Amino acid sequence: MAATTGKLNLKREVGLISAVSLIVGTIIGSGIFMSPEWVLRYVESPGASLLIWMICGFLCMVAALSYVELGTVIKESGGEYIYILRNFGPVPGFLFSWTSVFVTFPASIAAMSLSLAQYIAAPFYRECPPPAAVVKYTAAASILIIAIINSLNVKLAIKIQNIFTFAKLLSLLVIVIGGIVLICNGNTQSFQNMFKGTRGIGSIGNAFQQGLWSYSGWNNLNYLTEEIKRPEVNLPRALLISLPLVTLIYVLVNVSYLAAMSPAEMMTSGAVAVTWGNKVFGRWAWVISLSVVLSTFGSINGSFFTGGRICYIAAREGSLPGILSMAHANRLTPLPALSFTAFIALILLIPGNFASIITYFSFTAWIFYGLTFAALVYMKLKKPHLPRPFKVPMAIPVFMLIVSICLVVAPLIETPQIEYLFVSLFMLSGILIYLLFVYFKLCICSMKKITMFLQLFLEVTPTQANLD
Repeated sequence: MAATTGKLNLKREVGLISAVSLIVGTIIGSGIFMSPEWVLRYVESPGASLLIWMICGFLCMVAALSYVELGTVIKESGGEYIYILRNFGPVPGFLFSWTSVFVTFPASIAAMSLSLAQYIAAPFYRECPPPAAVVKYTAAASILIIAIINSLNVKLAIKIQNIFTFAKLLSLLVIVIGGIVLICNGNTQSFQNMFKGTRGIGSIGNAFQQGLWSYSGWNNLNYLTEEIKRPEVNLPRALLISLPLVTLIYVLVNVSYLAAMSPAEMMTSGAVAVTWGNKVFGRWAWVISLSVVLSTFGSINGSFFTGGRICYIAAREGSLPGILSMAHANRLTPLPALSFTAFIALILLIPGNFASIITYFSFTAWIFYGLTFAALVYMKLKKPHLPRPFKVPMAIPVFMLIVSICLVVAPLIETPQIEYLFVSLFMLSGILIYLLFVYFKLCICSMKKITMFLQLFLEVTPTQANLD
Protein backbone atom coordinates (compact mmCIF):
# COMPACT_ATOMS: atom_id res chain seq x y z
CA MET A 1 0.00 0.00 0.00
CA ALA A 2 2.73 2.44 0.94
CA ALA A 3 4.71 1.73 -2.18
CA THR A 4 1.81 2.28 -4.58
CA THR A 5 -0.16 5.10 -2.97
CA GLY A 6 2.18 6.59 -0.40
CA LYS A 7 -0.52 6.04 2.22
CA LEU A 8 -1.15 3.48 4.93
CA ASN A 9 -4.19 2.44 6.90
CA LEU A 10 -4.46 1.07 10.42
CA LYS A 11 -4.77 -2.72 10.60
CA ARG A 12 -7.84 -4.61 11.85
CA GLU A 13 -6.32 -6.06 15.03
CA VAL A 14 -9.29 -5.95 17.42
CA GLY A 15 -11.35 -9.17 17.67
CA LEU A 16 -14.36 -9.92 19.88
CA ILE A 17 -12.40 -10.80 23.02
CA SER A 18 -10.17 -7.75 22.66
CA ALA A 19 -13.23 -5.57 21.99
CA VAL A 20 -14.96 -6.80 25.15
CA SER A 21 -11.70 -6.34 27.06
CA LEU A 22 -11.32 -2.79 25.75
CA ILE A 23 -14.82 -1.77 26.82
CA VAL A 24 -14.77 -3.49 30.21
CA GLY A 25 -11.17 -2.46 30.86
CA THR A 26 -11.87 1.17 30.01
CA ILE A 27 -15.13 1.43 31.97
CA ILE A 28 -13.85 -0.25 35.13
CA GLY A 29 -11.25 2.21 36.33
CA SER A 30 -11.06 4.57 39.26
CA GLY A 31 -14.81 5.31 39.19
CA ILE A 32 -16.07 2.26 41.06
CA PHE A 33 -13.44 2.87 43.75
CA MET A 34 -14.22 6.59 44.21
CA SER A 35 -17.73 7.46 42.94
CA PRO A 36 -19.83 5.22 45.29
CA GLU A 37 -19.05 7.56 48.16
CA TRP A 38 -20.23 10.60 46.16
CA VAL A 39 -23.38 8.97 44.79
CA LEU A 40 -24.37 8.06 48.34
CA ARG A 41 -23.62 11.61 49.53
CA TYR A 42 -25.98 13.08 46.96
CA VAL A 43 -28.93 10.71 47.61
CA GLU A 44 -28.20 9.81 51.28
CA SER A 45 -29.80 6.36 51.28
CA PRO A 46 -28.39 2.93 50.31
CA GLY A 47 -31.51 1.97 48.35
CA ALA A 48 -31.48 5.12 46.21
CA SER A 49 -27.73 4.74 45.70
CA LEU A 50 -28.07 1.18 44.36
CA LEU A 51 -30.98 2.31 42.19
CA ILE A 52 -28.81 5.07 40.68
CA TRP A 53 -26.12 2.51 39.80
CA MET A 54 -28.65 0.22 38.10
CA ILE A 55 -30.27 3.08 36.17
CA CYS A 56 -26.86 4.36 35.02
CA GLY A 57 -26.04 0.90 33.67
CA PHE A 58 -29.42 0.73 31.93
CA LEU A 59 -28.95 4.18 30.36
CA CYS A 60 -25.51 3.24 29.02
CA MET A 61 -26.91 -0.02 27.65
CA VAL A 62 -29.72 1.80 25.83
CA ALA A 63 -27.26 4.44 24.58
CA ALA A 64 -24.90 1.73 23.35
CA LEU A 65 -27.68 0.16 21.25
CA SER A 66 -28.02 3.47 19.38
CA TYR A 67 -24.26 3.53 18.85
CA VAL A 68 -24.33 -0.01 17.46
CA GLU A 69 -26.75 1.07 14.73
CA LEU A 70 -24.61 4.13 13.95
CA GLY A 71 -21.41 2.05 13.89
CA THR A 72 -22.83 -0.58 11.56
CA VAL A 73 -24.26 2.01 9.14
CA ILE A 74 -21.28 4.40 9.15
CA LYS A 75 -18.32 1.99 9.26
CA GLU A 76 -15.71 4.65 9.97
CA SER A 77 -13.64 5.25 13.08
CA GLY A 78 -14.20 8.44 15.03
CA GLY A 79 -17.33 7.80 17.09
CA GLU A 80 -19.40 10.91 17.77
CA TYR A 81 -17.16 13.05 15.58
CA ILE A 82 -17.80 11.09 12.40
CA TYR A 83 -21.54 10.65 13.11
CA ILE A 84 -22.04 14.37 13.76
CA LEU A 85 -19.88 15.32 10.78
CA ARG A 86 -21.70 13.06 8.31
CA ASN A 87 -25.17 14.20 9.42
CA PHE A 88 -24.88 17.82 10.59
CA GLY A 89 -21.90 19.11 8.63
CA PRO A 90 -18.38 20.35 9.32
CA VAL A 91 -19.09 23.05 11.94
CA PRO A 92 -20.71 20.81 14.62
CA GLY A 93 -18.17 18.12 13.75
CA PHE A 94 -15.31 20.54 14.25
CA LEU A 95 -16.72 21.75 17.57
CA PHE A 96 -16.81 18.15 18.78
CA SER A 97 -13.24 17.46 17.67
CA TRP A 98 -12.05 20.78 19.11
CA THR A 99 -13.65 20.06 22.49
CA SER A 100 -12.77 16.36 22.58
CA VAL A 101 -9.13 16.74 21.61
CA PHE A 102 -8.50 19.65 24.00
CA VAL A 103 -10.90 18.89 26.87
CA THR A 104 -12.93 15.68 27.02
CA PHE A 105 -10.42 12.90 26.38
CA PRO A 106 -7.34 14.57 27.90
CA ALA A 107 -9.45 15.54 30.95
CA SER A 108 -10.59 11.95 31.40
CA ILE A 109 -7.01 10.68 31.11
CA ALA A 110 -5.74 13.38 33.51
CA ALA A 111 -8.46 12.64 36.10
CA MET A 112 -7.76 8.91 36.08
CA SER A 113 -4.00 9.44 36.23
CA LEU A 114 -4.46 11.67 39.30
CA SER A 115 -6.51 8.93 40.94
CA LEU A 116 -3.85 6.37 40.04
CA ALA A 117 -1.12 8.59 41.45
CA GLN A 118 -3.02 9.05 44.74
CA TYR A 119 -3.13 5.30 45.31
CA ILE A 120 0.50 4.80 44.27
CA ALA A 121 1.76 7.54 46.58
CA ALA A 122 -0.49 6.76 49.57
CA PRO A 123 1.65 3.89 51.04
CA PHE A 124 4.65 6.23 51.24
CA TYR A 125 2.72 8.90 53.20
CA ARG A 126 0.83 6.96 55.88
CA GLU A 127 0.54 9.86 58.34
CA CYS A 128 -0.58 12.55 55.91
CA PRO A 129 -1.94 13.02 52.38
CA PRO A 130 0.68 12.83 49.61
CA PRO A 131 2.03 16.26 48.52
CA ALA A 132 0.33 17.65 45.42
CA ALA A 133 3.63 17.81 43.54
CA VAL A 134 4.33 14.11 44.16
CA VAL A 135 0.86 13.16 42.97
CA LYS A 136 1.12 15.23 39.81
CA TYR A 137 4.63 14.00 38.94
CA THR A 138 3.48 10.41 39.42
CA ALA A 139 0.40 11.07 37.26
CA ALA A 140 2.59 12.60 34.55
CA ALA A 141 4.90 9.57 34.61
CA SER A 142 1.95 7.21 34.19
CA ILE A 143 0.66 9.19 31.18
CA LEU A 144 4.10 9.06 29.53
CA ILE A 145 4.45 5.31 30.11
CA ILE A 146 1.03 4.59 28.62
CA ALA A 147 1.75 6.92 25.67
CA ILE A 148 4.95 4.99 24.91
CA ILE A 149 3.16 1.63 25.10
CA ASN A 150 0.40 2.75 22.71
CA SER A 151 2.91 4.31 20.32
CA LEU A 152 5.05 1.18 20.06
CA ASN A 153 2.50 -1.38 18.91
CA VAL A 154 -1.27 -1.82 18.67
CA LYS A 155 -1.07 -5.49 19.66
CA LEU A 156 1.05 -4.62 22.69
CA ALA A 157 -1.49 -2.06 23.89
CA ILE A 158 -4.33 -4.56 23.38
CA LYS A 159 -2.46 -7.36 25.21
CA ILE A 160 -1.81 -5.05 28.16
CA GLN A 161 -5.48 -4.09 28.14
CA ASN A 162 -6.52 -7.76 28.19
CA ILE A 163 -4.16 -8.57 31.09
CA PHE A 164 -5.23 -5.60 33.21
CA THR A 165 -8.91 -6.26 32.47
CA PHE A 166 -8.55 -9.82 33.81
CA ALA A 167 -6.70 -8.51 36.89
CA LYS A 168 -9.34 -5.88 37.72
CA LEU A 169 -12.22 -8.33 37.21
CA LEU A 170 -10.47 -10.73 39.58
CA SER A 171 -10.02 -8.01 42.22
CA LEU A 172 -13.67 -6.92 41.94
CA LEU A 173 -14.73 -10.55 42.21
CA VAL A 174 -12.82 -10.69 45.52
CA ILE A 175 -14.80 -7.67 46.76
CA VAL A 176 -18.09 -9.24 45.62
CA ILE A 177 -17.31 -12.56 47.34
CA GLY A 178 -16.24 -10.68 50.47
CA GLY A 179 -19.58 -8.88 50.48
CA ILE A 180 -21.51 -12.16 50.11
CA VAL A 181 -19.61 -13.61 53.09
CA LEU A 182 -20.36 -10.51 55.17
CA ILE A 183 -24.08 -10.66 54.35
CA CYS A 184 -24.19 -14.39 55.15
CA ASN A 185 -22.62 -13.55 58.52
CA GLY A 186 -25.43 -11.11 59.28
CA ASN A 187 -23.94 -7.75 58.24
CA THR A 188 -27.20 -6.41 56.83
CA GLN A 189 -27.72 -3.27 58.91
CA SER A 190 -27.23 -0.97 55.87
CA PHE A 191 -30.04 -2.74 54.01
CA GLN A 192 -32.71 -2.16 56.65
CA ASN A 193 -35.04 0.71 55.70
CA MET A 194 -32.91 1.16 52.57
CA PHE A 195 -34.72 4.22 51.25
CA LYS A 196 -35.06 6.06 54.56
CA GLY A 197 -33.68 9.59 54.39
CA THR A 198 -33.53 9.76 50.59
CA ARG A 199 -33.01 13.32 49.45
CA GLY A 200 -35.31 15.07 47.01
CA ILE A 201 -34.82 15.39 43.29
CA GLY A 202 -32.47 18.37 43.69
CA SER A 203 -29.30 16.28 43.89
CA ILE A 204 -30.27 13.53 41.43
CA GLY A 205 -28.41 15.20 38.54
CA ASN A 206 -25.14 15.29 40.46
CA ALA A 207 -25.59 11.68 41.59
CA PHE A 208 -26.13 10.59 37.99
CA GLN A 209 -23.04 12.52 36.87
CA GLN A 210 -20.91 10.62 39.37
CA GLY A 211 -22.49 7.29 38.47
CA LEU A 212 -22.26 7.81 34.73
CA TRP A 213 -18.63 8.92 35.11
CA SER A 214 -17.92 5.41 36.40
CA TYR A 215 -19.49 3.98 33.23
CA SER A 216 -17.59 6.31 30.88
CA GLY A 217 -16.00 4.29 28.10
CA TRP A 218 -19.18 2.46 27.03
CA ASN A 219 -18.87 4.20 23.63
CA ASN A 220 -15.13 3.77 23.10
CA LEU A 221 -15.37 0.91 20.60
CA ASN A 222 -17.00 3.23 18.03
CA TYR A 223 -13.81 5.30 17.91
CA LEU A 224 -11.88 2.44 16.29
CA THR A 225 -14.44 0.82 13.98
CA GLU A 226 -11.83 0.62 11.20
CA GLU A 227 -9.60 -1.51 13.46
CA ILE A 228 -12.30 -4.01 14.49
CA LYS A 229 -12.51 -7.37 12.74
CA ARG A 230 -16.00 -7.78 11.23
CA PRO A 231 -17.44 -4.67 12.96
CA GLU A 232 -21.01 -5.43 11.86
CA VAL A 233 -20.81 -8.61 13.99
CA ASN A 234 -18.30 -7.87 16.75
CA LEU A 235 -19.45 -4.34 17.61
CA PRO A 236 -22.96 -5.33 18.80
CA ARG A 237 -21.74 -8.55 20.40
CA ALA A 238 -19.02 -6.78 22.38
CA LEU A 239 -21.40 -4.13 23.71
CA LEU A 240 -24.16 -6.62 24.56
CA ILE A 241 -21.66 -8.72 26.52
CA SER A 242 -19.73 -5.90 28.21
CA LEU A 243 -22.34 -3.51 29.58
CA PRO A 244 -24.64 -6.00 31.39
CA LEU A 245 -21.48 -7.55 32.89
CA VAL A 246 -20.18 -4.19 34.14
CA THR A 247 -23.59 -3.17 35.53
CA LEU A 248 -23.91 -6.43 37.47
CA ILE A 249 -20.38 -6.06 38.88
CA TYR A 250 -20.95 -2.42 39.89
CA VAL A 251 -24.19 -3.17 41.75
CA LEU A 252 -22.67 -6.17 43.57
CA VAL A 253 -19.55 -4.19 44.52
CA ASN A 254 -21.73 -1.42 45.99
CA VAL A 255 -23.69 -4.03 47.94
CA SER A 256 -20.37 -5.34 49.28
CA TYR A 257 -19.29 -1.83 50.33
CA LEU A 258 -22.58 -1.35 52.20
CA ALA A 259 -22.23 -4.74 53.86
CA ALA A 260 -18.83 -3.74 55.29
CA MET A 261 -19.63 -0.11 56.13
CA SER A 262 -22.54 1.92 57.39
CA PRO A 263 -23.79 4.65 55.01
CA ALA A 264 -22.22 7.27 57.30
CA GLU A 265 -18.83 5.52 57.18
CA MET A 266 -19.05 5.18 53.41
CA MET A 267 -19.88 8.86 52.90
CA THR A 268 -16.84 9.97 54.92
CA SER A 269 -14.42 7.31 53.70
CA GLY A 270 -12.39 9.31 51.17
CA ALA A 271 -11.25 6.03 49.57
CA VAL A 272 -14.11 3.59 49.90
CA ALA A 273 -12.25 0.57 48.49
CA VAL A 274 -9.35 1.07 50.90
CA THR A 275 -11.75 1.41 53.85
CA TRP A 276 -13.45 -1.80 52.73
CA GLY A 277 -10.06 -3.53 52.54
CA ASN A 278 -9.07 -2.35 56.04
CA LYS A 279 -12.31 -3.70 57.50
CA VAL A 280 -12.34 -7.02 55.67
CA PHE A 281 -8.66 -7.87 55.03
CA GLY A 282 -6.92 -6.06 57.88
CA ARG A 283 -3.17 -6.10 57.28
CA TRP A 284 -3.77 -7.51 53.79
CA ALA A 285 -5.64 -4.34 52.77
CA TRP A 286 -2.73 -3.42 50.48
CA VAL A 287 -4.14 -6.00 48.05
CA ILE A 288 -7.11 -3.71 47.43
CA SER A 289 -4.86 -0.69 46.90
CA LEU A 290 -2.87 -2.71 44.36
CA SER A 291 -6.12 -3.70 42.66
CA VAL A 292 -7.14 -0.04 42.35
CA VAL A 293 -3.77 0.78 40.77
CA LEU A 294 -4.09 -2.07 38.24
CA SER A 295 -7.69 -1.17 37.46
CA THR A 296 -6.99 2.52 36.93
CA PHE A 297 -3.88 1.85 34.83
CA GLY A 298 -5.91 -0.38 32.51
CA SER A 299 -8.66 2.21 32.25
CA ILE A 300 -6.19 4.97 31.36
CA ASN A 301 -4.67 2.69 28.71
CA GLY A 302 -8.11 2.10 27.15
CA SER A 303 -9.02 5.79 27.19
CA PHE A 304 -5.66 6.71 25.70
CA PHE A 305 -6.07 4.07 22.98
CA THR A 306 -9.40 5.57 21.86
CA GLY A 307 -8.58 9.22 22.66
CA GLY A 308 -5.67 9.14 20.25
CA ARG A 309 -7.97 7.78 17.55
CA ILE A 310 -10.43 10.68 17.71
CA CYS A 311 -7.54 13.11 17.31
CA TYR A 312 -6.24 11.04 14.39
CA ILE A 313 -9.64 10.81 12.63
CA ALA A 314 -10.41 14.53 13.11
CA ALA A 315 -7.07 15.42 11.52
CA ARG A 316 -7.69 13.01 8.64
CA GLU A 317 -11.01 14.78 7.97
CA GLY A 318 -9.29 18.20 7.91
CA SER A 319 -10.39 19.51 11.30
CA LEU A 320 -6.88 19.44 12.79
CA PRO A 321 -3.34 19.83 11.38
CA GLY A 322 -2.45 17.13 8.86
CA ILE A 323 0.53 15.83 10.83
CA LEU A 324 -1.91 14.41 13.43
CA SER A 325 -3.52 12.19 10.73
CA MET A 326 -0.28 10.34 10.01
CA ALA A 327 0.83 6.93 11.26
CA HIS A 328 4.24 5.43 11.91
CA ALA A 329 5.48 3.83 8.69
CA ASN A 330 6.50 0.56 10.36
CA ARG A 331 4.53 0.29 13.60
CA LEU A 332 1.20 1.44 12.04
CA THR A 333 0.24 3.42 15.15
CA PRO A 334 -1.11 7.02 15.04
CA LEU A 335 2.04 8.28 16.75
CA PRO A 336 1.52 12.08 16.31
CA ALA A 337 -2.10 11.93 17.56
CA LEU A 338 -1.12 9.82 20.57
CA SER A 339 1.74 12.20 21.41
CA PHE A 340 -0.52 15.23 21.12
CA THR A 341 -3.17 13.65 23.38
CA ALA A 342 -0.50 12.93 26.00
CA PHE A 343 0.77 16.51 25.74
CA ILE A 344 -2.68 18.05 26.39
CA ALA A 345 -3.35 15.63 29.28
CA LEU A 346 -0.04 16.68 30.87
CA ILE A 347 -1.03 20.36 30.58
CA LEU A 348 -4.39 19.67 32.29
CA LEU A 349 -2.51 18.10 35.22
CA ILE A 350 -0.87 21.42 36.11
CA PRO A 351 -3.91 23.35 37.47
CA GLY A 352 -6.40 20.49 37.72
CA ASN A 353 -7.82 18.34 40.48
CA PHE A 354 -9.98 15.23 40.28
CA ALA A 355 -13.34 16.88 41.05
CA SER A 356 -12.99 19.83 38.65
CA ILE A 357 -11.72 17.64 35.82
CA ILE A 358 -14.75 15.34 36.14
CA THR A 359 -16.95 18.45 35.91
CA TYR A 360 -15.29 19.40 32.61
CA PHE A 361 -15.65 15.87 31.28
CA SER A 362 -19.28 15.16 32.19
CA PHE A 363 -20.71 18.49 31.05
CA THR A 364 -19.07 18.46 27.61
CA ALA A 365 -19.48 14.72 27.02
CA TRP A 366 -23.27 14.71 27.39
CA ILE A 367 -23.69 17.71 25.10
CA PHE A 368 -22.15 15.74 22.24
CA TYR A 369 -23.79 12.46 23.22
CA GLY A 370 -27.07 14.33 22.75
CA LEU A 371 -25.98 15.54 19.32
CA THR A 372 -25.08 11.96 18.39
CA PHE A 373 -28.51 10.64 19.36
CA ALA A 374 -30.01 13.49 17.35
CA ALA A 375 -27.88 12.34 14.39
CA LEU A 376 -29.40 8.85 14.62
CA VAL A 377 -32.93 10.33 14.73
CA TYR A 378 -32.04 12.43 11.68
CA MET A 379 -30.70 9.38 9.81
CA LYS A 380 -33.84 7.38 10.55
CA LEU A 381 -36.05 10.19 9.23
CA LYS A 382 -33.99 11.41 6.27
CA LYS A 383 -31.93 8.34 5.25
CA PRO A 384 -34.18 5.30 5.76
CA HIS A 385 -32.75 3.64 2.62
CA LEU A 386 -29.30 3.03 4.16
CA PRO A 387 -28.61 -0.66 4.94
CA ARG A 388 -28.82 -1.35 8.67
CA PRO A 389 -27.34 -4.65 9.90
CA PHE A 390 -28.50 -3.65 13.39
CA LYS A 391 -31.58 -1.49 13.96
CA VAL A 392 -33.14 0.03 17.09
CA PRO A 393 -36.64 1.53 17.45
CA MET A 394 -36.94 5.29 17.02
CA ALA A 395 -38.03 5.60 20.66
CA ILE A 396 -34.53 4.66 21.90
CA PRO A 397 -32.50 7.57 20.41
CA VAL A 398 -35.37 9.99 21.18
CA PHE A 399 -35.39 8.85 24.81
CA MET A 400 -31.59 9.16 25.08
CA LEU A 401 -31.70 12.64 23.49
CA ILE A 402 -34.10 13.74 26.25
CA VAL A 403 -31.88 12.13 28.91
CA SER A 404 -28.82 13.92 27.52
CA ILE A 405 -30.56 17.30 27.67
CA CYS A 406 -31.60 16.63 31.28
CA LEU A 407 -28.06 15.61 32.29
CA VAL A 408 -26.66 18.84 30.81
CA VAL A 409 -29.34 21.18 32.18
CA ALA A 410 -29.88 19.64 35.65
CA PRO A 411 -26.40 20.45 37.08
CA LEU A 412 -26.63 24.01 35.72
CA ILE A 413 -29.84 24.50 37.71
CA GLU A 414 -28.89 22.53 40.84
CA THR A 415 -25.26 23.57 41.36
CA PRO A 416 -24.13 26.23 38.86
CA GLN A 417 -20.32 26.38 38.76
CA ILE A 418 -17.86 28.67 37.01
CA GLU A 419 -16.32 25.63 35.25
CA TYR A 420 -19.46 25.32 33.10
CA LEU A 421 -18.98 28.88 31.83
CA PHE A 422 -15.30 28.30 31.02
CA VAL A 423 -16.05 25.10 29.12
CA SER A 424 -18.92 26.74 27.20
CA LEU A 425 -16.74 29.70 26.18
CA PHE A 426 -14.00 27.31 25.09
CA MET A 427 -16.45 25.32 22.97
CA LEU A 428 -17.80 28.49 21.32
CA SER A 429 -14.26 29.71 20.61
CA GLY A 430 -14.02 26.71 18.28
CA ILE A 431 -16.30 28.55 15.83
CA LEU A 432 -13.69 31.30 15.43
CA ILE A 433 -10.91 28.74 15.01
CA TYR A 434 -12.98 26.92 12.38
CA LEU A 435 -13.64 30.10 10.39
CA LEU A 436 -9.99 31.16 10.41
CA PHE A 437 -8.14 27.91 9.84
CA VAL A 438 -10.64 25.53 8.21
CA TYR A 439 -13.16 27.62 6.28
CA PHE A 440 -10.85 30.47 5.15
CA LYS A 441 -7.82 28.12 5.25
CA LEU A 442 -5.44 30.60 6.84
CA CYS A 443 -2.08 28.93 7.16
CA ILE A 444 0.83 29.64 9.45
CA CYS A 445 3.81 30.43 7.24
CA SER A 446 6.09 27.78 8.72
CA MET A 447 3.43 25.07 9.10
CA LYS A 448 4.54 23.11 6.03
CA LYS A 449 8.15 23.11 7.19
CA ILE A 450 7.09 22.02 10.69
CA THR A 451 4.98 19.21 9.20
CA MET A 452 7.83 17.99 7.00
CA PHE A 453 10.28 18.10 9.92
CA LEU A 454 7.92 16.15 12.20
CA GLN A 455 7.13 13.67 9.43
CA LEU A 456 10.82 12.88 8.98
CA PHE A 457 11.63 13.00 12.70
CA LEU A 458 8.74 10.72 13.74
CA GLU A 459 8.94 8.52 10.62
CA VAL A 460 5.23 8.92 9.87
CA THR A 461 3.27 8.94 6.63
CA PRO A 462 -0.26 9.95 5.51
CA THR A 463 -3.05 7.39 5.97
CA GLN A 464 -6.41 6.57 4.48
CA ALA A 465 -9.64 5.04 5.77
CA ASN A 466 -9.83 1.29 6.28
CA LEU A 467 -13.36 0.44 5.11
CA ASP A 468 -12.88 -3.03 3.68
